[in-house]
Amino acid sequence: MAGHGAPTAQPIDCHDLRVAVVAASWHTEVMDGLIAGAERAFRDHQVEAPVVVRVPGTFELPVVAAALADQGYDAVVALGVVIRGGTPHFDYVCNAATDGLTRVALDHQVAIGFGVLTCDDEQQAIDRAGLEGSKEDKGYEATSAALLTAQTLRKVKRRTP
Repeated sequence: MAGHGAPTAQPIDCHDLRVAVVAASWHTEVMDGLIAGAERAFRDHQVEAPVVVRVPGTFELPVVAAALADQGYDAVVALGVVIRGGTPHFDYVCNAATDGLTRVALDHQVAIGFGVLTCDDEQQAIDRAGLEGSKEDKGYEATSAALLTAQTLRKVKRRTP
């Protein structure tokens, strides 16, 4: 588990950002923790009325993130979890989610919070989900990163060449 080396960033005022979360439904306990972490980040960054949309699984995150980006959201936080099994399914879903969310960010020039846990087992996911006793809070981290990136994009887009 990485945990160390993470940047320390104080929450900033993001009350004027339109923000959405797209969250998978598999692994309820882990997903509840990730969403709770996102909600804590929203409070800390003063985000007003974020939208939360649920999808069946992690594979479905990119297409809904793209639809939200099309609606003009400044940031979209993608939350999901994929736990390795005995088939290549893990690799296919992880690659599709990562590549798809990257494409959404680049094609739409929108901040994407990457809160997709890719774990070998359920305990690793629980350790990262921001639950009581968890070592990390990836829902919070992904949300904070998306908010800070959205603010940076605003500044960059306002600059004239």
